[in-house]
Amino acid sequence: MSLWIGAGNARAEVLTTPVAGPLMLEVDGEVQKVGFPAGDGRGLYFQADDVKEIFGISVLDYPDGTVILQGGDTKATLTDEVVRNQSGLLIPVETITDLFGYDMDWKMGSNRIGFRSPFPGVKTAESRRKRMLPSEYDYREAGRAPKVKNQGQYGTCWSFASLTALESAGLPKIDQEYSVDHMSLQNSFALEQEEGGEYTMSMAYLLSWQGPVLEEEDPYGDQYSPDGLKPSLHVQEIQMPPDDDRIAIKESIFLYGGVQSSLYMSMTDSSSHSVYYNEKRYAYCYAGDEVPNHDVVIIGWDDHYPRENFQMELEGDGAFLCQNSWGSEFGDGGRFWVSYYDQYIGKTNLVYTGLEKPDDSEKIYQSDLCGWVGQMGYGREDAYGANVYQTEVQETLHGAGFYATGEHTSYEIYVARDLEHNKGFQKRQLMAKGEVRYSGYYTVKWDDGIELEPGERFAVILYVKTLGAVHPLAIEYRADDATSMADISDGEGYISAGGAVWERAEENYQCNLCLKAYTTIRR
Repeated sequence: MSLWIGAGNARAEVLTTPVAGPLMLEVDGEVQKVGFPAGDGRGLYFQADDVKEIFGISVLDYPDGTVILQGGDTKATLTDEVVRNQSGLLIPVETITDLFGYDMDWKMGSNRIGFRSPFPGVKTAESRRKRMLPSEYDYREAGRAPKVKNQGQYGTCWSFASLTALESAGLPKIDQEYSVDHMSLQNSFALEQEEGGEYTMSMAYLLSWQGPVLEEEDPYGDQYSPDGLKPSLHVQEIQMPPDDDRIAIKESIFLYGGVQSSLYMSMTDSSSHSVYYNEKRYAYCYAGDEVPNHDVVIIGWDDHYPRENFQMELEGDGAFLCQNSWGSEFGDGGRFWVSYYDQYIGKTNLVYTGLEKPDDSEKIYQSDLCGWVGQMGYGREDAYGANVYQTEVQETLHGAGFYATGEHTSYEIYVARDLEHNKGFQKRQLMAKGEVRYSGYYTVKWDDGIELEPGERFAVILYVKTLGAVHPLAIEYRADDATSMADISDGEGYISAGGAVWERAEENYQCNLCLKAYTTIRR
C-alpha cells in the first residue's frame, strides 16, 4: 500500500511542511505502514488498489477517463480530480472523507494519518469492506460484463469460465477477448478438448505465462492452435474466496472481477430443459447429490431475489447472477440466476486479482507447468521449501511466487547465493514476509532487487505456515492421466521441516515444488 503526496488539483489539501516517511495510516484504530513519500506538494492521494483494500470502495476506470467510485449505495463520478502517473491511478483523499463519511485526523507534518469510519463498532478492514457492499450489484449495469460465448460441443466450460472471469477483471478499462482454444490445447495437461478440465488447469496455464493469447490470434472451434503465440497478459495473483462465504464472493466481484465457480447443471445446452430451472425467470437451483459438472462466472448478486422464482421451496431469498458459456440463446442473453441455496454454487471459487502487462525484459523461472496438483509437508502447519535456478544472462531478481494452500497463510521469502559454499542455504537473506487471507497464488516483489550474474545459481526459499494444515506446500507430480506429462526432471527442489536439514523433492518424493522466481534482464 502507499499514499502519494504530489501535484494535484487545487481543491486538495495543501502540505506546507515536508513529511518524512514512512507515513503511518490508522483506520478505526488499525495501524498500517504505508509508502515513503517526502517533500512539499499539493494533494493527498490513495492509490486505487488501496481504496479497494482499505475501505472496500469499488474503483472503476473507464476508457474515456471517467472514474466511478461506489461504496454501498453511494456513487461518485470523478474526472479532473484524479491523478495518473507512474504509480497508477490516484484517488484524492477528500473523496473518501466528503462522499463516504470518513473523518480524517491529520496534523501537518505528522507521520500519522488517522481515519474514523462512519460504522460504529467496526475495527477491521474486513468489516469495513463488508459494510460497503450494496444489496444488489450487476456487471451489466456497471459496464463490466464480458461478451457471452458458446462452447458448442466441446468440454471447455472450465476454460470459458476462467477466461470470462479474467476478461471481467480487466473491464471496463481493458476490453479484450482471450482464446479458449489456446488455453485448452496449448497447456501442459494430457487432455483433449472434449475430455473437459477444471480450475487448477486454468491456474497452471495462466501462472506459467503460457497464456492468455487473444481470441483473434487463435479463434475457437477448429481444434487447431498455432505454436509460438505470446501471452497478452501476465497473471500474477489468483485468490480463492472461501467455500460458501457469500461476503467474500461479493467482495471479490465488487472490487476485482467475476468469480469462477462450479455447480451441477442438469442441462447440457441452451435447448435443454430441467425441473431445477425456471425458464421464464431464468432461475436455477439444484438440491440433489450429483457432483459438480459445469463452471460458470458469478457477475453479480441480488440479496432480495425472490425465492418464489425457483422450482422448489427454499429457506430464503437471494441469488447470484451467473454468466454461462452456452451462447446468448440461454437464459437472459446468456446469463441466469442461481439461488444462494444451490447445492454447489460458491463452493469452489477463483478471482483474478493480479494482472500485469507483459514486458520482454521480464523472465519467469519455474518447474511446475502443471501447477498445484497436490500438497506435502511434515504433518504440521509449517514447512520450508526451496527451488534452485540458474540465470542465463545478467538479471535482477525482484520477486517470487507461491501457492497458499489454505486460508490465513503466513510466509517468509529468502534468497540464497554462492550455493557451492552455502550448504543447506544457511546463509540466506530475508526479502519479504507477510500473511494472505485466502488460498490462491501470490506474487511477492521487493524493491531492492538482487543483481545476478550470467550462469549464477541461486535459491528462492519459502517458509510457509497455514492454519490447520498438515501439508502446507503446493507440489506438482504425476497424479493421473491428465498430469502424466508433468516433467519431474526439470527442477531442483528441496523441502525441510526446520530449514536446516533438506531433502531433495524430485529424488525422494518424485515431485516439483510450486515456487517461482521473477527476474528482469539487465540491458
